[in-house]
Amino acid sequence: MNPEELIGRREGWFETGLREGPVISSRARLARNLKGERFPDWAGEKNRVRLWGGLRELFLSHEWIAGAAAWEMGELDDVDRELLYERHLISREQVARAAGSGVLISPDERTSVMINEEDHLRMQVIRPGIALHEVWREVNELDDGVEGEVTYAFSPKLGYLTACPSNVGTGIRVSVMLHLPGLVLMEEMNPVLKGVSRIGLAVRGLWGEGTESAGHMFQISNQITLGKREEDIVDHLEQITLELVEHEENARKRLFETRETVLEDHIGRAYGILSHARILGSKEALDLLSALRLGCDLGMIDYARREQIDRLLVHTQPAHLQRIEKQTLPSGERDRVRAGLIRSMLRGEEQT
Repeated sequence: MNPEELIGRREGWFETGLREGPVISSRARLARNLKGERFPDWAGEKNRVRLWGGLRELFLSHEWIAGAAAWEMGELDDVDRELLYERHLISREQVARAAGSGVLISPDERTSVMINEEDHLRMQVIRPGIALHEVWREVNELDDGVEGEVTYAFSPKLGYLTACPSNVGTGIRVSVMLHLPGLVLMEEMNPVLKGVSRIGLAVRGLWGEGTESAGHMFQISNQITLGKREEDIVDHLEQITLELVEHEENARKRLFETRETVLEDHIGRAYGILSHARILGSKEALDLLSALRLGCDLGMIDYARREQIDRLLVHTQPAHLQRIEKQTLPSGERDRVRAGLIRSMLRGEEQT
């Protein structure tokens, strides 16, 4: 199996029927390192290759992730690494790595393990909708299995030791991906984001750390784990997520009640551009698809399905377009192909 084959599958975190409302997905990730081993960035290629091989075989032999695919970054070309990143299976840092760094991915793409990214192990579980306790429980079960076979770098005083100080302690990072067009269009997003930041949560764009918001999508996650219980971290984020959902739903309701014509124009204009444009950049496409997604949620349109829109949000990204076309494409050509793919999908012509 190669990464290109993932395109024919539904992303596990964009599953139809389980993601109604503003919450797209929930994710839990654990950072772990092996006792007596240097962190990957200080280990040297020879040691990274050794660790990758040993950890890869450990996971595959125990079948903690049944049917997992395993890929070393050095064996993949630039487009395949970007494709994994666009599907939220590896980080931007992992894209840049080569020999001795890799990833294991479950068939449904809900569980993945990065080996020798910033830490020796980055185990993550992702599910559609509000499922923070479920993903935390699943990644904990995976972690328990691994910890029965290896010895982690652990300090009785500090907790699990990690390359980045912000992960020291529990090593857990929980996050939700939210679609918040109501708050953005009502010009209420900035105060909300400031409030979230003040209580110790991080706000990032669609593809996580170092990215800006696109398509009115935001990732909200915890930041510091030292001195905190895992249960408290999960409970806190769930509480804030439910409050954000309430704010977003209220904003959508007020938007519909007070600016219905403006809202209809916003959605209709997006559809007009998407269904006729011959050139579309990545960010422009995301913003326009976001408008259609909002229209679906509000029951205002019947000419596009939520499933179509969610697939296009991923499949119109640069690496996906190039694998769909089976060739490397310069930026301008990708914009042309992106526009054509969207027109075809909106006409009901399945091409992916």
